Amino acid sequence: MSTFSQDKVKSTVYEADVEDCDIDKVKSTVYEADVENCDIRSAEETVGQGVLHNDRTKLKQGLKERHIKMLTLVGVFGTGLFLSSGGTLKKTGPVGLLIAYLFVGIVVGCNQIAIAEVASFMPATGATIRHAEQFIDESVGFTFGWISTYSSLMPGELSATAVIMRYWTDISPAVFITIFGVLFVVTNIYTIRFYGEVEYVFGWLKLILILILIISGLVIDLGGTKGQKRLGFHYWKDPGPFANYLVGGSIGKFVGFWSAISSVVYSYSGIQNIAILAGETKNSRHAIYHGAKNVFWRIIVLYLITVFVLTLIVPYNDALIATGTGTAKSSPFVIAMNRAGIKVLPHIVNALVLTSAWSAGNLAIIEGSRNLFCLATKNQAPKIFLKTSKRGIPYVGVIFISCFLPLAYMSCSESSSTVFGWFQELVSSNTLLRWILISANHIYMDRALKAQGYSRSDLPYSTPIAPYAAWFSGIMSFIFLLTGGFYNFINGHFDIESFFTRYFIIPLAIGLFTFWKLYKKTRYLRPDEVDLASIFDDIKENPEHIEKGKPIWARLLLKKVE
Repeated sequence: MSTFSQDKVKSTVYEADVEDCDIDKVKSTVYEADVENCDIRSAEETVGQGVLHNDRTKLKQGLKERHIKMLTLVGVFGTGLFLSSGGTLKKTGPVGLLIAYLFVGIVVGCNQIAIAEVASFMPATGATIRHAEQFIDESVGFTFGWISTYSSLMPGELSATAVIMRYWTDISPAVFITIFGVLFVVTNIYTIRFYGEVEYVFGWLKLILILILIISGLVIDLGGTKGQKRLGFHYWKDPGPFANYLVGGSIGKFVGFWSAISSVVYSYSGIQNIAILAGETKNSRHAIYHGAKNVFWRIIVLYLITVFVLTLIVPYNDALIATGTGTAKSSPFVIAMNRAGIKVLPHIVNALVLTSAWSAGNLAIIEGSRNLFCLATKNQAPKIFLKTSKRGIPYVGVIFISCFLPLAYMSCSESSSTVFGWFQELVSSNTLLRWILISANHIYMDRALKAQGYSRSDLPYSTPIAPYAAWFSGIMSFIFLLTGGFYNFINGHFDIESFFTRYFIIPLAIGLFTFWKLYKKTRYLRPDEVDLASIFDDIKENPEHIEKGKPIWARLLLKKVE
């Protein structure tokens, strides 16, 4: 007797054409398929309720496409660009920095194409976790789900808000941790629409900040401030286009470029969060696909322009750009503003960076609570996490994640902050694991489509280059993960903390995968076993009605367009 997974039951039930049968008939089909250890109730639920039943019945679709687009901007443009880019510039030099952002941007773009197709086909809350369970193996979804949830439990963003406030005051960080901790919870506990509107405002504030940085940077570079001479491309010539890192010569330049990849990956890390809230988005298939496609190009262009301006106004050998104070003082943009005699803008930058930390904290609670919701859907977390409020918020998950916010107080103590930092960095490579899994989900979905006689044109939305994009982004993300701590292997530069935090996620993932594999006896899904029928049924049963957008002039004049 072989033991089949829940997904196999789904496949068997659909193959037997028992969509409208009663439970006895389902049980008969299951036993004839030699799956005596399967969960009959799960099979019945799949047949009678559909693959997205919990998403459609327990959650409220309060987000619109404009929210999804702005949430992606909010997640991407954060402290990685505003504060940490100086340290990256110090390693790479100006040209190396631009190449690093462009190179990783191409990988991210290919990954975005992959998730756009998969998430528009199966718009499930938790996205990547549910996709892995549906197309690959339940154990894969369990593994990434709990790693991602652990990452959400560490309130690094909350402690960052207290650090940012130190730019203005010496009041105890614990005060600001308390204040912003309450704000995080309030933003997440009411309605998903309220959360979306808050983040929509934050998104516009970030766009304003980016415009401020670009315009002020160009003014400084062109000598537009009193006492500031025209710089032009001076810093590309002196100290030069590339920096040496750890070793000299051409090898040192490559080492600097490749070591900066991890920092650049962190800067792009929020872009794939576009699909996490698919189950709470109106017309989710259309919104996710078009949101992913449109937002990506805007992000790439804004990133490259901002980074280009940065390379013009600060030299890579500036001693101040990698001080890492955590406030606007260490921002290379603010350093350039101070030297140019611009007094007010640094305070504005710090205030807007504060909203970035607030957004990141909100996103951590959102991601953690939705991860628990989708894990509970597959019996991989307690069912209590499926409970939602009258307004459609999975409040048990929100409360559970929020209970770990007090860990941020550890950052107030010098001794405990080291321990807190270790716990926080244990899953720092979570982003790359997500990118690898997104690519794998697309590859396995594509294989299943071919094996079961479907064509790519049967997908709600598709693009011809997606299969190639998935392979490219998956392979490159895997290389990034394996080489993330390569500098530890250069003679004399080994650091146990760096090595451990870069690579701990690999044995952790293997351990969680093996545990669930042995405990639940799950099995890898062959292409012909993947349950595609239930997803196509959901597409037919839940058609999306897309309203034709009005021209901007018509919206401004409040006139109806025929």
